[in-house]
Amino acid sequence: MTSLISDKMFVIDQSRCIGCESCVQACEECGTHRGQSLIHLEYLDRGANTQTAPMVCMHCEDPTCAEVCPADAIKQNEDGVVQSALKPRCIGCSNCVVACPFGVPKYFALPDQMMKCDMCYDRTSVGLAPMCASVCPSEALWYGTPAEFEETRTGELMFEFQFGRQLVPTQVATVVRDPNQGPVDVMGGQPTAGWQDDPFALEGE
Repeated sequence: MTSLISDKMFVIDQSRCIGCESCVQACEECGTHRGQSLIHLEYLDRGANTQTAPMVCMHCEDPTCAEVCPADAIKQNEDGVVQSALKPRCIGCSNCVVACPFGVPKYFALPDQMMKCDMCYDRTSVGLAPMCASVCPSEALWYGTPAEFEETRTGELMFEFQFGRQLVPTQVATVVRDPNQGPVDVMGGQPTAGWQDDPFALEGE
């Protein structure tokens, strides 16, 4: 699957993340972000290792944040990019913050608005890479065409995540090493291949 923006795709490879936070700093400079960084790093199993993972909006095909917004403030444009809440409509209820399975939307008191990663739409809409991908020294965040990925990268692309019984198709891909791996099971912490591995299933069912 590719974004409709120039047939390019946004890819996350958390195994390449070195925790430098270059992406966090660059995100603040995106013209539509009003000086706010809309990306953050997750520290995975901090007590055991130093592995980090960049967290950006996954631009879900059916964005839950938009579905739960009572003011209809969150829009998904024709490119599939889910935008920050429209300022005149956003009422600051934080429904989207709670509903997002990836924990991406953030409410900012100034400018009294929900803001989130919009894939640097001011850049990607004219063919440029998002700010975070343009500065990532290890290419943990990558933006390019499928052909470029095949030529320069290893691993399989996954465009589905599993949250218990819910499958969430996304436009942003994550890299997995096992070509037979099922959707990434975020809540279970392990990749799963089907409902038989549902972490909410009762024993003996």
